[in-house]
Amino acid sequence: MDKWNIWDRKKHKGYSTVPRTLNYINRIIDCLSGTGVPVSQTYLSLWCRVFDEVFVEIRDKNDIAYESGFSGQRAVTTWLSRMKKLRELGFIKTKGGTSGEFQYVLMMNPLYVIKQIYDSGRLTKDERYMALFSRMKEVGAKWE
Repeated sequence: MDKWNIWDRKKHKGYSTVPRTLNYINRIIDCLSGTGVPVSQTYLSLWCRVFDEVFVEIRDKNDIAYESGFSGQRAVTTWLSRMKKLRELGFIKTKGGTSGEFQYVLMMNPLYVIKQIYDSGRLTKDERYMALFSRMKEVGAKWE
Protein backbone atom coordinates (compact mmCIF):
# COMPACT_ATOMS: atom_id res chain seq x y z
CA MET A 1 0.00 0.00 0.00
CA ASP A 2 1.28 3.40 -0.95
CA LYS A 3 2.01 5.35 2.23
CA TRP A 4 1.38 8.68 0.49
CA ASN A 5 -1.49 7.54 -1.73
CA ILE A 6 0.05 9.19 -4.77
CA TRP A 7 -1.56 8.62 -8.16
CA ASP A 8 1.16 6.93 -10.18
CA ARG A 9 0.36 6.77 -13.89
CA LYS A 10 2.34 3.54 -14.17
CA LYS A 11 0.13 1.81 -11.60
CA HIS A 12 -3.21 3.57 -11.93
CA LYS A 13 -5.43 3.96 -14.95
CA GLY A 14 -7.04 7.21 -16.01
CA TYR A 15 -4.12 9.37 -17.13
CA SER A 16 -3.80 11.18 -20.41
CA THR A 17 -0.78 12.77 -22.06
CA VAL A 18 -1.35 16.51 -22.32
CA PRO A 19 0.96 19.35 -23.33
CA ARG A 20 2.78 20.87 -20.36
CA THR A 21 2.02 24.20 -21.99
CA LEU A 22 -1.75 23.59 -22.03
CA ASN A 23 -2.63 26.41 -19.63
CA TYR A 24 -0.82 28.90 -21.87
CA ILE A 25 -2.37 27.39 -24.99
CA ASN A 26 -5.82 27.73 -23.42
CA ARG A 27 -5.27 31.43 -22.69
CA ILE A 28 -4.43 32.02 -26.34
CA ILE A 29 -7.33 29.90 -27.59
CA ASP A 30 -9.80 31.85 -25.44
CA CYS A 31 -8.37 35.10 -26.80
CA LEU A 32 -8.76 33.83 -30.37
CA SER A 33 -12.31 32.57 -29.84
CA GLY A 34 -13.61 36.01 -28.91
CA THR A 35 -15.36 37.63 -25.99
CA GLY A 36 -18.12 35.52 -24.48
CA VAL A 37 -17.13 32.35 -26.34
CA PRO A 38 -14.44 30.66 -24.22
CA VAL A 39 -13.41 27.32 -25.71
CA SER A 40 -10.61 26.30 -23.34
CA GLN A 41 -12.77 24.04 -21.15
CA THR A 42 -14.03 22.23 -24.24
CA TYR A 43 -10.45 21.89 -25.46
CA LEU A 44 -9.36 20.54 -22.08
CA SER A 45 -12.16 17.98 -22.18
CA LEU A 46 -10.85 16.74 -25.52
CA TRP A 47 -7.31 16.42 -24.15
CA CYS A 48 -8.64 14.46 -21.17
CA ARG A 49 -10.18 11.94 -23.60
CA VAL A 50 -7.29 11.63 -26.04
CA PHE A 51 -4.83 8.76 -26.22
CA ASP A 52 -1.31 9.01 -27.59
CA GLU A 53 -2.52 8.65 -31.18
CA VAL A 54 -4.20 12.11 -30.75
CA PHE A 55 -7.59 10.78 -31.82
CA VAL A 56 -10.84 11.14 -29.88
CA GLU A 57 -14.09 9.33 -30.58
CA ILE A 58 -17.13 11.06 -29.13
CA ARG A 59 -20.08 8.75 -28.69
CA ASP A 60 -22.15 10.75 -26.22
CA LYS A 61 -22.43 14.50 -26.78
CA ASN A 62 -24.29 14.98 -23.49
CA ASP A 63 -21.39 13.57 -21.47
CA ILE A 64 -18.70 15.66 -23.11
CA ALA A 65 -20.90 18.77 -23.05
CA TYR A 66 -21.20 18.31 -19.28
CA GLU A 67 -17.43 17.72 -18.96
CA SER A 68 -16.92 20.94 -20.90
CA GLY A 69 -18.92 22.87 -18.32
CA PHE A 70 -22.31 23.05 -20.00
CA SER A 71 -25.60 21.89 -18.57
CA GLY A 72 -29.28 22.45 -19.12
CA GLN A 73 -31.29 22.48 -22.31
CA ARG A 74 -28.63 24.25 -24.38
CA ALA A 75 -25.65 22.19 -23.15
CA VAL A 76 -25.12 20.21 -26.35
CA THR A 77 -25.90 23.21 -28.57
CA THR A 78 -23.32 25.31 -26.72
CA TRP A 79 -20.76 22.50 -26.84
CA LEU A 80 -21.33 22.12 -30.59
CA SER A 81 -20.68 25.84 -31.11
CA ARG A 82 -17.40 25.59 -29.14
CA MET A 83 -16.33 22.57 -31.20
CA LYS A 84 -17.06 24.49 -34.40
CA LYS A 85 -14.91 27.34 -33.13
CA LEU A 86 -12.02 24.99 -32.29
CA ARG A 87 -12.28 23.49 -35.77
CA GLU A 88 -12.47 26.93 -37.38
CA LEU A 89 -9.34 28.02 -35.50
CA GLY A 90 -7.49 24.91 -36.70
CA PHE A 91 -6.95 23.18 -33.36
CA ILE A 92 -9.00 20.13 -34.32
CA LYS A 93 -10.05 18.32 -37.48
CA THR A 94 -13.31 16.40 -37.42
CA LYS A 95 -15.34 13.77 -39.21
CA GLY A 96 -18.98 12.98 -38.65
CA GLY A 97 -20.40 9.59 -37.82
CA THR A 98 -23.54 7.99 -36.48
CA SER A 99 -23.17 10.07 -33.29
CA GLY A 100 -23.06 13.36 -35.15
CA GLU A 101 -20.83 15.94 -36.77
CA PHE A 102 -18.03 15.62 -34.20
CA GLN A 103 -17.84 11.87 -33.62
CA TYR A 104 -14.21 11.66 -34.75
CA VAL A 105 -11.77 14.34 -33.63
CA LEU A 106 -8.10 14.64 -34.50
CA MET A 107 -6.11 16.86 -32.16
CA MET A 108 -3.70 19.03 -34.11
CA ASN A 109 -0.36 20.17 -32.66
CA PRO A 110 -1.52 23.28 -30.77
CA LEU A 111 1.92 24.87 -30.71
CA TYR A 112 2.19 24.63 -34.49
CA VAL A 113 -1.32 26.08 -34.93
CA ILE A 114 -0.55 28.97 -32.57
CA LYS A 115 2.75 29.72 -34.32
CA GLN A 116 0.95 29.84 -37.68
CA ILE A 117 -1.66 32.23 -36.28
CA TYR A 118 0.94 34.60 -34.82
CA ASP A 119 3.17 34.40 -37.91
CA SER A 120 0.19 35.27 -40.12
CA GLY A 121 -0.24 38.55 -38.21
CA ARG A 122 -3.70 37.59 -36.96
CA LEU A 123 -2.39 38.25 -33.46
CA THR A 124 0.58 40.36 -32.47
CA LYS A 125 3.22 38.77 -30.27
CA ASP A 126 1.83 39.81 -26.90
CA GLU A 127 2.29 38.72 -23.29
CA ARG A 128 0.38 35.48 -23.96
CA TYR A 129 2.78 34.58 -26.76
CA MET A 130 5.84 35.45 -24.68
CA ALA A 131 4.57 33.49 -21.67
CA LEU A 132 3.93 30.45 -23.86
CA PHE A 133 7.36 30.77 -25.48
CA SER A 134 9.03 31.01 -22.06
CA ARG A 135 7.20 27.92 -20.78
CA MET A 136 8.10 26.06 -23.97
CA LYS A 137 11.78 26.75 -23.30
CA GLU A 138 11.39 25.46 -19.73
CA VAL A 139 9.92 22.15 -20.81
CA GLY A 140 11.88 21.74 -24.05
CA ALA A 141 8.85 22.08 -26.36
CA LYS A 142 9.21 23.06 -30.00
CA TRP A 143 6.78 24.84 -32.32
CA GLU A 144 6.70 21.90 -34.73
